[in-house]
Amino acid sequence: MPRNHLFVLAVFAFAGFWLNAWAVPLFDLDEGAFTEATRELFERGDFLMTYLDGLPRYDKPILIYWLQAASVTAFGWSEFALRLPSMLAATAWMLAIYRFTLLVTEGNAEKALFAAGALALSPIPGLIAHAATADALLNLWIALTLFDLWRWFAAAQSGEAASRWLLPRVYLWIGLGLISKGPIAAALPVAVALPFALLHGQHRAALKAAFFVPGWGIALAVVLPWAVALTLRDHGDFFRHFLLDHNLNRYSATMESHGGRLWYYAAVLPLIVLPFAAWLAPALGAVRRWKSEPLSTYLLLWFGLIFVLFSTSKTQLPHYLLYGCTPLFVLFGMHMDAIRSKWWAVLPSLTFIVICASLPLILPHALPPERSLYDRAIVEAIIAAISPWYHFATFTALALLVLLVFSRRLSAARIALRAGMAVAVVAWCAILPLLAAGQQLPVQQAAARARQLSGSVVAYRIHMPSFSVYRGAVTPPRTPVAGELAFTRVDRLEDLRRETGLPFAVEFQQGGVALVRLGALPLGQ
Repeated sequence: MPRNHLFVLAVFAFAGFWLNAWAVPLFDLDEGAFTEATRELFERGDFLMTYLDGLPRYDKPILIYWLQAASVTAFGWSEFALRLPSMLAATAWMLAIYRFTLLVTEGNAEKALFAAGALALSPIPGLIAHAATADALLNLWIALTLFDLWRWFAAAQSGEAASRWLLPRVYLWIGLGLISKGPIAAALPVAVALPFALLHGQHRAALKAAFFVPGWGIALAVVLPWAVALTLRDHGDFFRHFLLDHNLNRYSATMESHGGRLWYYAAVLPLIVLPFAAWLAPALGAVRRWKSEPLSTYLLLWFGLIFVLFSTSKTQLPHYLLYGCTPLFVLFGMHMDAIRSKWWAVLPSLTFIVICASLPLILPHALPPERSLYDRAIVEAIIAAISPWYHFATFTALALLVLLVFSRRLSAARIALRAGMAVAVVAWCAILPLLAAGQQLPVQQAAARARQLSGSVVAYRIHMPSFSVYRGAVTPPRTPVAGELAFTRVDRLEDLRRETGLPFAVEFQQGGVALVRLGALPLGQ
């Protein structure tokens, strides 16, 4: 690696994965759920099973919670410490892409740098790096598994002896993926390797990898100590819920209102790789050379299987497609020189920045109707949070992108990397704080107010676990009784009054949330 590339990679990682991660509150639902479950590990003294607001949480295996627990033990309770495992995983993911692209381009460091930068400066990879969830971790293990699996096939194809540590590493990554997020860590390598072996005559290599008994021993050694200890205690309850409800049912039924359409990921894909969307055409076009380029076949099988799998799933979220986007970033690097038009290279970033700069003009005309109290309150809070810094950041980025297009010495690829830097700064230093001001800052402030007040607190028809994180205590979801504090949404206050038949005093109300005490009249009544 050239020394200057090490510095540039550090800049990419900071801009894309680390920037401002310490300055915005935890976002609900996902960050709040993961971090509250981590907090309850300490509260219960139970590091085998996760709970969320006092109820068993079956969503994910244990590794991410252990890593967050280790981070907060070392650095104290903060957003930065809770997000640190994700930021480190994303940084390692970027370095793995750099190293693999360097290998498959025969040492072309510029192409490797472009591939790594495309990952770091794309918005959805940056978002999961900024999130205290398991997604960055799983993407790292999947990337390492399939990169090493390609090395195995490449060695078999060339007739060279593979490193004796290669297959053990593959199974180590699979084991870590299983204990991070579940079956996809083992299913995806099999789903990619099988058709690739059939298309390119790698049957013997595939069978040898599949029946590498010491490897399965390594994977099981990673997972079984926790899995056996938990199963002996709960008689398999966790794995029944996890495998059925959060894997099979997530595919066959819409969960948490995250439904989609068959075309959903076709529309989402350009947004995932936004500053580098121009490179999608040459990357996907490599399918035409599948016979002569086994690597392109392998990478596009990896992407295509994930694309088809989640396009047909009943539960769809943008970051699901990321499991198949690692090969796209490698292909971007391999085809770095395919895009020559500077305007075409910068257009996706320019469009994003123009929309961001226009938000202060658009939002006042896009307020939800008054009957949608919660949504309207969030948008109003966002509008109120727009500051001179926001205008400065977006218009400076806009001016920079225009200047980049007229630069004579920069190639389209280098312009795209610089445009990606501008997108990252605007996304993490302007847009993210604005969204936090609308949705999450009121939740954090409501929790601070609840800590000051006496009495028990419940969550009434609202699921924002970050409230419990910031309050430092479990907030059970139920209807409150007289004398209790209720954390709820502003559009649920009338429902609360009708259901309980009790008056209440508003202790805190901001954005779309409120904290009220049941059985108390407001002052002056």
